Amino acid sequence: MRPGVKLEAIHPAVESNFNERNIDGLMTLYAEDVMVLVDGSTITGLPAIREQWLEFLAMNGHITVRSRFALAAGDLAVLSNEWTLEDGADHMSAVTAEVARRQPDGDWLYVVDHPFAGSEPDELAALMAAMEAPAT
Repeated sequence: MRPGVKLEAIHPAVESNFNERNIDGLMTLYAEDVMVLVDGSTITGLPAIREQWLEFLAMNGHITVRSRFALAAGDLAVLSNEWTLEDGADHMSAVTAEVARRQPDGDWLYVVDHPFAGSEPDELAALMAAMEAPAT
C-alpha cells in the first residue's frame, strides 16, 4: 500500500511536489482512480494520471494552490482548491472539485480529481490552448 497524507495536507502537498518537479511525490496522492482532463474527458489509473502531471510539469511554471475546503464524511471527503500556474508573464488558473478516500492507515488519497471543475467554456478553451502551446 502506498502512503497517503492527512486530509488538510493534500493541497499543500500538490503545491510543493509540483514546484519541486517531484512526479513521484504527486503520484503518492492518488489511488487507482479518475482524473478529469481539461476537455472534460476522464482518464483512469496511475500511469495515465502520471502522464497528465508530466505534461503540466513540462510547462515549467510555478503553481500556487489555495485550499477552499476539505470536508470529510466517513471515509470519503470532498475538496476544492483554487490553483494558479504562472510561467513568466503567462498564467492559468482554475477551481477544482476533488474526492478523496480514507485509507486503512487513516491517511487520504485522491479517487477523483477534477482540476478544471469551476471553469467556464471560454476559460477551458484558453486553458487547452495554453497547454498545447510548446514549452519555451
